[in-house]
Amino acid sequence: MAVYDLEEQEQISELKAWWARYGNAVTAGLLVAAVAVFGWQGWNWYQRNQAAQASVKVSVEDPVLDFEVNLLGGLNLLEACRQYGVEKLVFASTGGAIYGEVPEGERAEETWPPRPKSPYAASKAAFEHYLSVYGQSYGLKWVSLRYGNVYGPRQDPYGEAGVVAIFAERILKGLPVTLYARKTPGDEGCVRDYVYVGDVAEAHALALFSLEGIYNVGTGEGHTTREVLMAVAEAAGKAPEVQPAPPRPGDLERSVLSPLKLMAHGWRPKVGFQEGIRLTVDHFR
Repeated sequence: MAVYDLEEQEQISELKAWWARYGNAVTAGLLVAAVAVFGWQGWNWYQRNQAAQASVKVSVEDPVLDFEVNLLGGLNLLEACRQYGVEKLVFASTGGAIYGEVPEGERAEETWPPRPKSPYAASKAAFEHYLSVYGQSYGLKWVSLRYGNVYGPRQDPYGEAGVVAIFAERILKGLPVTLYARKTPGDEGCVRDYVYVGDVAEAHALALFSLEGIYNVGTGEGHTTREVLMAVAEAAGKAPEVQPAPPRPGDLERSVLSPLKLMAHGWRPKVGFQEGIRLTVDHFR
């Protein structure tokens, strides 16, 4: 179990309050950018890099844009960290894409080599190498949190990412929903590790003070897109019209993460799948 002193606890409370007020539940590519959290001791700086082009589909359609935002933009941030003496950077990476296909019955561990299948995943993997280099060359401390599929209140329902929010808003409005296939239209859809945004905030608080290196942030449980759809429909109390669609370019069939390394530091996913879906749907009512 992680233990914090009083000043660290105050800082964690500020982080959680900021996230609750301003945090986008899943993708930070929405102008949230990197937020500096000042340490009380010696004015040390901590940075959380949440800014990104966060769409696999967009990265496949425009890999140069993905490179410019995610990799070149990230390098600019690293240079700013070096210039202004930032002590530590917490990076929002991807566990849901970086490992490639996760075989049935297995959960991806941090020791697995990256096997990106999209420019988005490739840019995340490359930036982790830059973090390592800046750590070795310039003394920057860093943590890379490899997210599963983060969801929750305030999630953007208008992009192509964020299926929980998309389903919630459309079902509540009585609109049809699209179910992208895993292999063929009409199947159960891809399998993902859905982790609630509040649990991700807890992981960030832990990362600021107690972690270094790479950690998965997930639940270790996989759910199909159809399971998500049915859970959202049940929470909304409405039966939607479902429009089957082919797989999306760049999407993995199955991605489930092992959270054991992070759990060894006292973190736990506290909000279960059904409860998290209910909280998210309630936000969109």
